[in-house]
Amino acid sequence: MSGYAELHCLSNFSFQRGASSAMELFGRAKQQGYQALAITDECTLAGIVRAWDAARKVELPLIVGSEMRVEDGPKLVLLVESPTGYQRLCGLITQARRRTEKGSYRVLREDFEQPMDGLLALWVPDATDDPAPGRWLREVFGERLWLAVHLHHGHDDRQRLQDLLALARDLDIPPLACGDVHMHSRGRRALQDCMTAIRHHTTVAEAGHRLFANGERHLRPVEQLAALYPAALLEETTRIAERCHFELKCDINYQYPHEIVPRGYTAGAWLRDLCERRIPTRWPSGISDKNREALEHELDLITDLQYESYFLTVYDIVNFAREQGILCQGRGSAANSVVCFVLGITELDPSHTSLLFERFLSRERNEPPDIDVDFEHDRREEVLQYVFRRYGRHRAALTAVVSTYHASGAVRDIGRVLGLPPDQLGALSDCCGRWSDRVPSPERLMEAGFDPDSPLLHRVLTLTGELMGFPRHLSQHPGGFVISEQPLDTLVPVENAAMQERTVIQWDKDDLDMMGLLKVDVLALGMLSALRRCFDLYEVHRGKRLSIAGVPADDRPTYDMISRADTIGVFQIESRAQMAMLPRLRPQKFYDLVIQVAIVRPGPIQGDMVHPFLRRRNKQEPVEYPSKALEAVFERTLGVPLFQEQVMSLAIVAADFTPGEADELRRSMAAWKRHGGLEPHRIRLTEGMLRNGYDLAFAERIFEQIKGFGSYGFPESHAASFALLTYASCWLKCHEPAIFACALINSWPMGFYSPDQILQDARRHRIEIRPLDVHHSHWDCSLEPGEGGALALRIGLRQIRGFREDDAVRLVRVREACAFRDVGDLCLRAGLDGRARDLLADAGALAALAGHRYQARWEVAAVQAQLPLFAAVEATPEVAVALPAPSVGEDLFADYNSIGTTLGPHPLSLLRRRLTAMGCRSSRALDDVEHGDSISVAGLVVGRQRPQTASGVTFVTLEDEFGMLNVVVWRDLAERQRRVLVGSQLMQVRGKLEFADGVRHLIARRMEDLSPLLSGLDVRSRDFH
Repeated sequence: MSGYAELHCLSNFSFQRGASSAMELFGRAKQQGYQALAITDECTLAGIVRAWDAARKVELPLIVGSEMRVEDGPKLVLLVESPTGYQRLCGLITQARRRTEKGSYRVLREDFEQPMDGLLALWVPDATDDPAPGRWLREVFGERLWLAVHLHHGHDDRQRLQDLLALARDLDIPPLACGDVHMHSRGRRALQDCMTAIRHHTTVAEAGHRLFANGERHLRPVEQLAALYPAALLEETTRIAERCHFELKCDINYQYPHEIVPRGYTAGAWLRDLCERRIPTRWPSGISDKNREALEHELDLITDLQYESYFLTVYDIVNFAREQGILCQGRGSAANSVVCFVLGITELDPSHTSLLFERFLSRERNEPPDIDVDFEHDRREEVLQYVFRRYGRHRAALTAVVSTYHASGAVRDIGRVLGLPPDQLGALSDCCGRWSDRVPSPERLMEAGFDPDSPLLHRVLTLTGELMGFPRHLSQHPGGFVISEQPLDTLVPVENAAMQERTVIQWDKDDLDMMGLLKVDVLALGMLSALRRCFDLYEVHRGKRLSIAGVPADDRPTYDMISRADTIGVFQIESRAQMAMLPRLRPQKFYDLVIQVAIVRPGPIQGDMVHPFLRRRNKQEPVEYPSKALEAVFERTLGVPLFQEQVMSLAIVAADFTPGEADELRRSMAAWKRHGGLEPHRIRLTEGMLRNGYDLAFAERIFEQIKGFGSYGFPESHAASFALLTYASCWLKCHEPAIFACALINSWPMGFYSPDQILQDARRHRIEIRPLDVHHSHWDCSLEPGEGGALALRIGLRQIRGFREDDAVRLVRVREACAFRDVGDLCLRAGLDGRARDLLADAGALAALAGHRYQARWEVAAVQAQLPLFAAVEATPEVAVALPAPSVGEDLFADYNSIGTTLGPHPLSLLRRRLTAMGCRSSRALDDVEHGDSISVAGLVVGRQRPQTASGVTFVTLEDEFGMLNVVVWRDLAERQRRVLVGSQLMQVRGKLEFADGVRHLIARRMEDLSPLLSGLDVRSRDFH
């Protein structure tokens, strides 16, 4: 029996065509005894790294290739024979993708006028009686062209084979067998049919000839192929496979840019020189022996691994930002590095922590470091464009993100092509839920009115389960740059992003890690924009320039505020879950904040680390260490492993891991839920700990906690970097609440809270809030002198829904030239159209010129530009008309409809008498309620949150005129009353009040929608999951 290599195979990275993953394809090919497998996705190499990884794991050779159709020409499959061929293929795909919009390609005949060295071509004829395409391809590829023979048990297979062999003889092109594979097994045919219908925007029933006639386009047993094809055609595939000796990881020649090194220096010498120059800035009194030793160790390792240029590039980008006054901060594992601290990439001094440099960079791993740098959200585009200018668009591009099918989208697509009506599609998609990525349960289906035993529904849900997780399309990473010395399209194809002036490579972050390409993350962080605005306002009103590092440290009032959970709007510890934890943890110093940032995360929660830590911190159980050596590792977290770095240190100290092996353990911890692979580490860790005298129970408990990190555990370095911003934002909220609130609103949208909630919180802190006024308001909210040296916050024109910034800028400019006499003077001089005038009147911004809203509307309607003929004629003053003023309730509704908040009474204060009659207590009245009492409350729904770790629990935030209350809704109640939970603006909740450790929440037993009482009031909840 002849051997066989499949040379024409699509994976699911041929979007909505291939119906199997690379791992499924290689597993099946290995099982069938194939000698090699080519992955030839259509005009893309987006899935080739995953294919390489699957081939490596299965131990079956991969052939890199791509299928494409020439415009008004033939379809062909290109296979990479050598590194030169790979570069040619990347360039060809790049050309084809760059000349069209995202998601399509155009391959032209002139693209083949350049030499195609290193590429082998398979021609897939459209017709057996048209030799012209074959002649043209023969001229292009010469002896490197084959004719692909596809046989799929069609009615005319025998005749087709004879015709193709005759065509091959006539053109002197050798024929070979090909499968045109779209799936690993026949069982995926139904999914492949659905994907074809999705691609053509039709239903399976109406797709007709677009569907394949049978399920033969899978990886068939070699015995079946031998019965279809002459032996020579099968043997030819193995000869081609032997020619294709390109190895993806070894043969791509990636080099880092060198222009960041001045003439006369090597990269290593320049990096060292920069570090030495900046040492006095970081340590004015001189560098300590410990820091000097760490610096030398890092520089030696960076030089040995040849990553000097990478550090210099990040320094160059950060230095540009600082020169432009753009706030930035490195975070993540880079905070473990003394070099990053000295260069100003991070603000966290590693000598003050017990961070592991090997968490960032290790000789054993020999993989590129990953430095994430956050920049101000508002100004990150300046940094992105600087990178493009500095290195050129041919050498710098953004990283891709592979968008995959989730439950809701998959069930919509599958249901549509199988003929479900639109109303059922919507209901079925809702069953999947915004917060879930699972096929809905039978109970959930029955609740929504579906019959779980329906054969059609069963088919839809089965195929949905198969489609979930499949790649859907490529999108761009928020800021991950790949930069190279040589043109990027010699390493990986580059295509247009959806945004103009952006290009994106076809690989994502995981692909880059596996291939050893260096990525620089230029990320946006809203809090940095807010902090920069805070510092600007502080300088204007306090006469001093603050910085993140310059915020006074160890401030007792700040930590007291944090311990009270008075943290609305601050960074990282503003969520309801964080605020519930703060009175229990009661942070007293910076490292407590590091723990606070990290502890309310899925990893520590699922690893059962939170409650043991809290009990030990509150002296409810003794702090014990298994050994003196581990006491140094766990002392700061009271014997509980909260951070990935601690697990690495434990492996080194207790189980004799090297630092590089410990980092391998960390990486496995982060990925075991997706990829498995923890078992060898468990065995190694357990054996090492037992050998060093630790008992088995302790080893097993540690390992279970390690598994928790598979659900997003926070590294200490990341938490420490974030804690710097957390403390800075808390200090500002504590000591300069008006500045903080003003900056936060001007930076919106960001965080958990709307401007309305931030303003209500500011009022509870006795900050004077001044209304919109065309005499005083700017586009942004601003600060004005208040009573007793305090600052008052003036609401800005940006808060008016639908009001344009250019109208606001024009208004302010003409106001500065001369104050407005009346409404007509304002409208005419500022050039405001009717829409802008009405918005100002409705928002109450004309009160100083016209009085109340109704009067302002009347006067705005009378404004008319004077015609040139009558320009010199004095207008006759109109008789004043006094309109009745709006009621308090009417003003309230108008405020919320126009600016989303009110400076008048809170909506619930107007409803309080009615709510009291219904038995609802206010949040202030809960101070007299005992733990465990049954009560009823009502409030505006201002937030819903359903964390993945909460086992289906939903946290609802209610607001009344006195404050906020956290409501806990268990899964069964959420499912029973889902409509009330999701749809209410004003909600009444009956339940049991729980009060412990300064944390108060209501366990819901029943919810009721009271939204009709608001009579259309526009209150918007911010929902997170």
